[in-house]
Amino acid sequence: MQRYSEICDMRILVIAATMAEIAPFVRDNPAMEILITGVGAPATIYHLQKRIQSNNIQLVVQAGIAGAFSPDTGLTKVVLVERDTFGDIGTEEKEKFIGIFQSGFADKDSFPYTGGWLINSTAILHQAGLPLVKGVTINKVSDSLLQKQQLIGNFLPDVESMEGAALHYVCLQENIPFLQIRSISNLIGERDKKKWKLQEAVSNLNIALKNLVDMAANPSISI
Repeated sequence: MQRYSEICDMRILVIAATMAEIAPFVRDNPAMEILITGVGAPATIYHLQKRIQSNNIQLVVQAGIAGAFSPDTGLTKVVLVERDTFGDIGTEEKEKFIGIFQSGFADKDSFPYTGGWLINSTAILHQAGLPLVKGVTINKVSDSLLQKQQLIGNFLPDVESMEGAALHYVCLQENIPFLQIRSISNLIGERDKKKWKLQEAVSNLNIALKNLVDMAANPSISI
């Protein structure tokens, strides 16, 4: 069977932390090149780096669910993350978190960072018709109000994931165009799963992912 990327003359790699997040898309697009990285930034960095080293990938699309910091973002809403950063690298003393850039342990403008952010400037980002948001990536999901306040105080993010900044970091380092598409399943700090909209978020994610990949595969679209 020919790969989707070979059929459309564009080598597109779709990645996700878990198969559950993109199962409908995979089912309906059997020729698509897929990578399930596993949960968390370390697994994403390793498996993505390994895959792109052995393949001539022209665009990486990461799809997954995310939590939102404000109800204004909207449960089940699909967004594109324009900038992301690792939100749990730094020091914490007396319940105050200081990020690695604020502490002076790293240069906030050292490549691939710009002002402490991993910024996606891929042209297609502004052609997709989806809201652009600011993300933060952490390696633990918590109902801690303190953690939420720390992240807001340091980064003012819109959404949170466990893998987004890993995608940005690898693709910026390797100069590969990329997109991070997220669907909002819950509010940050809300651990009552009855209030989550997981099924609806996954459904909306897969519809938007299909539209995004089809658009990217269009020869008239500038990546």
